[in-house]
Amino acid sequence: MQQQNVLSSGGRRTGHFRNTAYVIEESRRYFDAAHAAGLMGIHGRSTIGRAFALGCGPLDSRPQVLDFVRCSYLGLDNHPVVIDGAIEAIKAHRSLHWSCARTRLNFDLLAVLEATLSDMFCARVLTYSTVMLANLGAMPLLASGQLTGGRKPVVVFDRFAHVSLAYHKPVVADETRVETVAHNDIDALERLCRQEPVVAYVCDGVYSMGGHSPINELRQLQERYGLFLYIDDAHGTSLFGRHGEGFARSQFPSGLGDRTIIAASLGKGFGASGGMLMLGTSDQETLFRRYSVPYAFSVPPNLAAVGAALGSCKIHRSEELGQRQRRLAQRIKLFDRLMVTAEQGNSLPIRMIATGSEAKAIAIARELLDAGLYTSVTFFPTVAQGRAGIRVCITADHEARDIERLCDCVLERIDDMTVGPHTDRPFP
Repeated sequence: MQQQNVLSSGGRRTGHFRNTAYVIEESRRYFDAAHAAGLMGIHGRSTIGRAFALGCGPLDSRPQVLDFVRCSYLGLDNHPVVIDGAIEAIKAHRSLHWSCARTRLNFDLLAVLEATLSDMFCARVLTYSTVMLANLGAMPLLASGQLTGGRKPVVVFDRFAHVSLAYHKPVVADETRVETVAHNDIDALERLCRQEPVVAYVCDGVYSMGGHSPINELRQLQERYGLFLYIDDAHGTSLFGRHGEGFARSQFPSGLGDRTIIAASLGKGFGASGGMLMLGTSDQETLFRRYSVPYAFSVPPNLAAVGAALGSCKIHRSEELGQRQRRLAQRIKLFDRLMVTAEQGNSLPIRMIATGSEAKAIAIARELLDAGLYTSVTFFPTVAQGRAGIRVCITADHEARDIERLCDCVLERIDDMTVGPHTDRPFP
């Protein structure tokens, strides 16, 4: 995205980080084509494993489709322990939702959930209704300097940082200077660390379109320069670690300290609903509970989400978690044996099948759906124009034959796949 700095009336340099009209104008035709092809905004009901009944109406009249879209990487969203947890929590309170700010009154089960997650992940965990809200509450506090000893940091965003992070650049820029560096550009980040007294880096742990951050290199910069790290690991939660602490958290020592915050998901791999922040100090916890706007003035996850998350915690503290993690790893390796992608060889469950042309991506995705396989067609603004493709989410609930069937169907339709590194995305 093009960024232009101008001087405000008060002489303060202000950043411009929005190009909404351009994005809508350039992407509308792709969205129109994808919706017309029946690939977006569809409805269904889950049945067994990764299958769902497409559409609405009587179940016996609907086609059964195999899902490669949902990000429930461990297959926990359908787990009976998770579902029973949601039902039991509602029955216990005879309520779903209390319309009250969290600074006043909370469900008692929410305290149990946050204490359990804090113990599991060796951090001070705060829960939110979504990861987007967790990030929304964190970004102004990060920009204000309250997390960096009262000195406002230069806040550096990875160019591929998820929209739930990058969307808040204007708010951050109202407090402090904002920079954007190329994806995983450690050299550029180190140069800024050398030049500026306080730097905060905002990135994903596992990126939604594939790939991951170099956590070890980031930690080295942290040790060398005092770099503050804010990592959104929504797609890495539950996939790694003894208790599913995630891709990022599992690469840090027992304590996060005062220079690392990790955002994570209670959906996706965790299998429930909501988001969370892993904080390192009691001072940070107090600050967020009082001044994180979505925490203080919005509502917490509803009681079904809290109960489902408590059910998932039981699985995360059992041997079943490791079994599901290993099964997922096996499914990823099988996919990589059958299909060449830019992500081949990493241990993450997201694969991008490049098509280049948006029209070709939409046509192939429609043919796959006709064959009973639902995948995510991906185009601008999620990726650069001319770099469209099919995103596949591999899960532990997929059978080996499901993976084989998908790869066979894709290879039949793509006779000349070009695999290469992703170009910069023009809109986060």
